[in-house]
Amino acid sequence: MEREFYVSVELYVSAKAAAALKKPPTKKTSNDKRDNAARGTPSGGGEGASKKVKEKTSWLGIGRSSTGAGQWRPARCKLVEEEEGCLLNIYVDDTILYRSIYMYLLNHTDIRAIHRSLFDRRNCLGIFSVAGQVRGAAPPTEPLYIQFEDEDAANIWLALLRSYAMPEVYGRWLSPEDGGLYRMWRQVDLTCIQGRNLGVTRPLSDEPSVADQDPKVDADAIDMDVYCEIFANGVLSGRTTVKKGIGSPDWHERFVLSDLPPFENLEIVVWREKRLSKPAILGTVVIVLVNFRRGETVEGWFPVLHGGQASSTQVGEMRLKVRVDEEIILPYHAYARLLKTLHSRNHLDWMRDLESKLKMKNVNNNILSVAIAKNVLLENIMELADREVDGTLSSHNTLFRGNTVFTKTVELYMSWYGMAFLEVSVGTTIRRLCSEKVAIEVDPVRIGKGPKAIEKNVELLVTWCREFWVHIYAARTQCPPELRRLFEHIRKLVENRYRIRDDQNRELPWQSVSAFCFLRFIVPAILHPHLFGLLPGLPDVPIQRSLTLIAKVVQSLANLNPTVQKEEYMRGVKDFLNDSLHAMIDYIVVVSTPEVGSKAPSTPQTSDQHERLRIMNALRQRGATTPVLYREAIPLLPHLLDIPRHLAIITSVVVRYSRTQNFQPNKSAGPEDKFFSEFSSRCLEVEEQALFRVSKLAAKPRRQHSEPAIFPIPPMPANIPLPPSPSSPMKMSSRGRKLSNARARARKPSRPSTVSSSPDRSPGSRRESTSRKPRNTPAAEMEPVTLFQSPALSSPSPSPAAEAFGERVLRPRPPFIHHPRSSSTDSPLARNRVPDPLMSPTSESSVELTDDPAKKRRNIFRSILTRR
Repeated sequence: MEREFYVSVELYVSAKAAAALKKPPTKKTSNDKRDNAARGTPSGGGEGASKKVKEKTSWLGIGRSSTGAGQWRPARCKLVEEEEGCLLNIYVDDTILYRSIYMYLLNHTDIRAIHRSLFDRRNCLGIFSVAGQVRGAAPPTEPLYIQFEDEDAANIWLALLRSYAMPEVYGRWLSPEDGGLYRMWRQVDLTCIQGRNLGVTRPLSDEPSVADQDPKVDADAIDMDVYCEIFANGVLSGRTTVKKGIGSPDWHERFVLSDLPPFENLEIVVWREKRLSKPAILGTVVIVLVNFRRGETVEGWFPVLHGGQASSTQVGEMRLKVRVDEEIILPYHAYARLLKTLHSRNHLDWMRDLESKLKMKNVNNNILSVAIAKNVLLENIMELADREVDGTLSSHNTLFRGNTVFTKTVELYMSWYGMAFLEVSVGTTIRRLCSEKVAIEVDPVRIGKGPKAIEKNVELLVTWCREFWVHIYAARTQCPPELRRLFEHIRKLVENRYRIRDDQNRELPWQSVSAFCFLRFIVPAILHPHLFGLLPGLPDVPIQRSLTLIAKVVQSLANLNPTVQKEEYMRGVKDFLNDSLHAMIDYIVVVSTPEVGSKAPSTPQTSDQHERLRIMNALRQRGATTPVLYREAIPLLPHLLDIPRHLAIITSVVVRYSRTQNFQPNKSAGPEDKFFSEFSSRCLEVEEQALFRVSKLAAKPRRQHSEPAIFPIPPMPANIPLPPSPSSPMKMSSRGRKLSNARARARKPSRPSTVSSSPDRSPGSRRESTSRKPRNTPAAEMEPVTLFQSPALSSPSPSPAAEAFGERVLRPRPPFIHHPRSSSTDSPLARNRVPDPLMSPTSESSVELTDDPAKKRRNIFRSILTRR
């Protein structure tokens, strides 16, 4: 049965695509060409001016102001499900077909969310295709960017489109009951912290930079405006804000790029803006992701190279923080024993144990996701609150002021459910203050002016405090029900435990609510709006000072403290605090009282709501007929949860940290230690199961074409040529820059980058010399390392399964470049920690190493995961 789904979106139309839409196809005659040549005009008559405009937009790409490069236009998407496949049609002006995409030819990684910094828009999806997968007016390799009305619509359509695309599943013919052995997931978490000496040219050497020797020296720094563009596998994925300064800009901007195709390179291109001219490239930081250690954060100074990866000229340094994750995800049933152990106690207790015993802090979101899927997170938080509030007189002054597992979890909980509420409360006001460049200073020492100037600034501070408070108070009714239930429990808990009767402690329940709603949510968002997605980047220093002063006043109001006791110059806001005190109490009461009977009057469903319900029903129907791994690869709505993925991350991190911390289970320990020992054992079981599946795939030959598929694959239309199977989307316009050598290689079939690359590598790719240090290694970590010692094979005592697997006789194979990594990118084999190069080794040196018989025996692992 044919089904159709519709949604209204905003579509990004590039200048080239817009010209193709406007220009009807015309046939040129030989006489026209001769006439044009005689007049000295280019073929096409009056297109000379348009070509000049096109040349100008070529360097803008999809620049920060999209007016020159393209425009956003209303469009309508129509997804048609047919017997032979699924087609996505995008129409502009209701009738003009802009593009048709064969969704069943795409991979899941070709459909992903777009970072907000690219267009300064939320709720955008990108669809990346190659020739043969798309037809229409726009160039086939040009990415499609669409923006949805809200987050819910974007999430629903992301799940719907991926339900028709192909997940990255391996070993389909070896485990037909699951649809495959496992699937893959990848993510890069990059923070651009700051730069130094940008624009200062010097030879690249092993010597520490001038700034390393003397932080006060900034060698011949140049005053310029700079920004960075982030390319993942050659695709423009993010952009920092423009910073002005003398070669040392501060960004502190984070980019989380998830659901990536097999890793190639991560490039940070540093641009210099000039007035009345094109931006110019200063240089590039190239990080080879293939051999970057998984699951660990690397922070340091990376050289900015001018002229590409092989250049020996440095034009400054970038301080970056990079974390690369790549996980093998098993079917859900493989985690059954782990889930049973995880659900056997409060999930937040696991967070506390992981932090205290293994010093782990980076899996909290994954544990929260599992609790949300189980629908027990709020119950777990309330249970922890009951333990924390002991009712003693000595604790009421510090109630909820400490940095405990409970308070950290509530912060994550508020960020999960309350971001839309935060945006309505303070987002618009913060952006207006920044756009107007409001600089407030009331400290007599800092301002350096007379009393009249201080009085004027205090008045300006009160004006903006009122502006913030008006919007915060007006948004109180939009507090989400999840936060209201939590705040209500905290308020009533404090009332009961402390038995509030006298006037002295009457305000304690209200202050306990404000300790979360303001102290840990709204006020930090005012102080650091870029960390909460309210601003694209770090505000200028004068604006940061203005936000700090406003945050202090708002926090004093939230503390129900109208007397500002610390700074003498802040006493000018006392009248504002006294006037707003009753409104603050009303605000706290409203956000800590769940709405009763709000759903009683039934409102008629809108067409959009009806369409979303149809989509969710269609997803349930499709999930019932697809194999296990295919069904589980579709994220769960409404929060796009992927429970097997969260469990895979938890498992690999626990195993990795257990080895790093040399954790040894104590059989004679107390009940809590026994719980944690069981949890660690379950994680090791999952890791061994992953290794078994990987070994099973490597030991079996590739499925022959004559063998049947797991489930019927819809035939491809006869008029569509078979496209290459892209492991990553085709590259965007590089704006004239030289990309790394990995960019020029032919596309390979989709495969995990945890294994060796294709042996037929062109000689031109062997450009790096083994004597040259890695270009993308932080200056702080440039030390002699063993470039070709595989972390997964460095253990002297591998597991029995690995030993048995390693004894197989190998056929002669060409040398490999990539290092093997097993199931969770950290082998289940025990291993010693070694320094990790961030650069992929060269081909020449791997030729030398394959002559070693011991190394040759290990090469069997290099075939792991290469067969699908």
